Amino acid sequence: MTVLDHPAAATAAPALPTDVQVCVVGAGFSGLSMAAALRRGAISDFVVLEKAADVGGTWRENDYPGCACDVPSQVYSFSFAPNPDWSRQFAPQAEIQAYIKRVVRDEGLLPHIRLNTLVEGADWDDADQRWVVRTDAGTVRAQFLIGALGPLHVPKFPDLPGLERFTGTAFHSAEWDHAHDLAGRKVAVVGTGASAIQFIPAIAPHVGQLHVFQRTAPWIMPRLQRPFSAFERKLFRRVPLVQRTVRAITFVILESLVFWFLDARRARVPEVLGRLHLRRQVKDPELRRKLTPTFRLGCKRMLLSNDYLPALARPNVAVHTEGIREIRERSIVTHDGQELEVDTIIYGTGFHVTDMPAAHLIRNGRGVSLAEDFEGSPHAHRATTFADFPNLAMLLGPNSGLGHNSVVLMAEAQAGYLVQGIKAAQARGAGALVPRREAQDAWTAALDKAAEPTVWIAGGCESWYLDSKGRASTLWPHSVIRFQRLMRRFDAENYTFVPARERAGVAA
Repeated sequence: MTVLDHPAAATAAPALPTDVQVCVVGAGFSGLSMAAALRRGAISDFVVLEKAADVGGTWRENDYPGCACDVPSQVYSFSFAPNPDWSRQFAPQAEIQAYIKRVVRDEGLLPHIRLNTLVEGADWDDADQRWVVRTDAGTVRAQFLIGALGPLHVPKFPDLPGLERFTGTAFHSAEWDHAHDLAGRKVAVVGTGASAIQFIPAIAPHVGQLHVFQRTAPWIMPRLQRPFSAFERKLFRRVPLVQRTVRAITFVILESLVFWFLDARRARVPEVLGRLHLRRQVKDPELRRKLTPTFRLGCKRMLLSNDYLPALARPNVAVHTEGIREIRERSIVTHDGQELEVDTIIYGTGFHVTDMPAAHLIRNGRGVSLAEDFEGSPHAHRATTFADFPNLAMLLGPNSGLGHNSVVLMAEAQAGYLVQGIKAAQARGAGALVPRREAQDAWTAALDKAAEPTVWIAGGCESWYLDSKGRASTLWPHSVIRFQRLMRRFDAENYTFVPARERAGVAA
């Protein structure tokens, strides 16, 4: 049942408002974190715009076989909405999606959400001190615009010669074709990232032949998966303190992992576990050689799986590391001249992260887009707001991603920070606030310096963590605790507050 199917939905979603205090774009984890923070902060004049027919973000869109979270469920959930009914340590996609929808209902967020509303662009009107947000359902004028689009949002396809020539069935893992039966098929999987290591084990037993094209071997670590017993779930429901304690312990364990990533030399220590995992699960020396990473652990996203490596050792699975020269109508040709017949291609090639498409749609009062301001390298003050873009913010934007813990924690910290900022503007009678360029530049410089010794910069790989200029503009190069501490207080001294102007027909 979707949100629209819920009985309350019939009266919960009136027409698109024309003027609001806050407009949030996106109804995934980060957008709902923002919506809940606004309600808890007694800010009720807001709308959440969602392009799809339901909430959930990446957990609505990604429903490929085997899709599950790779962060323990106890911390990959809202702090204000503990879920005692997680079935296992790492929850599957459908369970996470059901949880998100339940939170929307329980937190009373449904009346603020407008589904099936695609944002087509946003421009700052300096005279009116409003963002003019254009959608396919009409225009919304908002004092504050908060992007909550999520970094894993727009599928990325590889630039391969002949890609459009293929006459079989092809799709990205984030747009899984469930109508296409893979049984007995000759399937190619391009990419071996976080999605591929989940769906490959799910489809390998059913396909006729599976060709896996790997550019670089990822680090695969054991997945400490286990179900929560009926007794544990009952205890979580009846004694919430127990679940809060488990969440706190899980958080501390994950938080400790950042120690190994902040200096590339330290990563050699946990790599021993990865090598043992590989040796135990893959007996063939040649295949093991192909699957041995050549960079430091954490330089690319560390992946957790107990069934991916055994799946690659199946007799109907072949791992190719030669690279793809071209794609033909019914085959793939490798750089060493092999022509492999396939009837299905699945792209597990990730998403547009540092080159976020939405940045091209947002323009300030001078007509400069956020993408133009980035100049190929995203940056933001406190990973959240943008110099020269008044009243604009983004959750899980530049330098707020993590390689070791739950990004839900980061989104909640940002949401709390922004509520403080909105209230600071109200208290000062300001119509707009914008971070000072020098403050943003100092913040960015400090992050770049902190990132220099980390595995993301010094780990010997190329990854989606890095932008076109080689900056680690995706990740936060410190602990989550440090981010939470920094975001606990809104740093008004680093902002310019612009007095509110009288609006046409509206008192300032």
